[in-house]
Amino acid sequence: MKEKMHMEQISGGVCAARGFSASGIHCGIRKNKTKRDLALIFSAVPASAAAVYTTNLVKGAPLTVTKAHLANGIAQAVICNSGNANTCNADGLEVAEQTCRLLGEQLKIPAEDVIVASTGVIGQPLDIAPIRDSIPELVAALGDHSDQAAEGIMTTDLRRKEIAVRFTVGGRECRLGGIAKGSGMIHPNLATMLVFLTTDCAISSALLQKALRTDVQNTFNMVSIDGDTSTNDMVSILANGLAENPEITEENEEYATFVEALNTVTVALCRSIAADGEGATKFLECQVCGADSIPTAKAVAKAVVCSSLVKAAMFGADANWGRVLCAIGYSGVAVDVSRVDVAFASKKGIISVCENGAGLSFSEETAKEILLESEIEIRVELHSGKAAATAWGCDLTYEYVKINGDYRT
Repeated sequence: MKEKMHMEQISGGVCAARGFSASGIHCGIRKNKTKRDLALIFSAVPASAAAVYTTNLVKGAPLTVTKAHLANGIAQAVICNSGNANTCNADGLEVAEQTCRLLGEQLKIPAEDVIVASTGVIGQPLDIAPIRDSIPELVAALGDHSDQAAEGIMTTDLRRKEIAVRFTVGGRECRLGGIAKGSGMIHPNLATMLVFLTTDCAISSALLQKALRTDVQNTFNMVSIDGDTSTNDMVSILANGLAENPEITEENEEYATFVEALNTVTVALCRSIAADGEGATKFLECQVCGADSIPTAKAVAKAVVCSSLVKAAMFGADANWGRVLCAIGYSGVAVDVSRVDVAFASKKGIISVCENGAGLSFSEETAKEILLESEIEIRVELHSGKAAATAWGCDLTYEYVKINGDYRT
């Protein structure tokens, strides 16, 4: 008999799963001493590990080191600094490798079992000294501190991003949690952010990698803030097996349960990232249905949520549906625009603004009331099939330009 799926959101973030602890401190990379800038996640035992990385041809040194370390599918710790991306630096690889070696010595684990990540300004030398001098304090602070780790990886983020769920596999309760950072330089293909996931579910590293790589195509690759794909983006996951369920080694019902739990966490983190976009005042969700294929639905949803003109219209609470159709038109996929319907929705209601590719008569006052809300849905019906997709983003505001006009200085 098929095991009934039960999913429940719980507290704890990356520390919700058995055997995981975390910490976050200020080590001195960032000038503001009230900001944590070094984070650690540690598994009590070696874990199956997987990761996916940015598609930008310019990649941060930590990604190169992490990719090499995960060649065997095993890791036990994650260390991440904020305030400096350690990218385009002559000694970047050396700094990343030394960080792993120093942490490994302190934790008494191989340096090769460390995932290393950095986020912040690109092209600025990263001094190893503050990291080296603070690793003992970072390790000593390990505990049930997912919140501290979440703060330690933030740059222009205004809010911590963390979530956890529990579910059942093989008759055992399993937990999966995560933290994320991402506010600017967020754009699909993977996918401008740092995300660290942990689970006590026993699953092979090969299937863990497949589950993660498949999931990001419909989650983190469907988030866009500003159209810039960063150099340091990484999503990684550790699975230490301490739930003691029979190890998932094939794509069966238990694997499907794990995939659903993973997706629950990643979708929540996607929404958190989009809602916390730099300068954002509104969270946008574009729902496309009635497409002839999933690639078509995804391309349309991405085009709409990435459009600077659509984003600006949402900032101004302007029901400018023509900008939505314009984005659909340059999405790069074949769409019969004469069949397209568009509607805007929020907790204040829903208003149809376009039918069969032409405008409808609607109340501008009602539309404005709907679009003044902080969470807005852009609903697109293509009337060409049964495929659907969702993309997430935010509005484009004056504050975004202000933040990025003097980001480095």
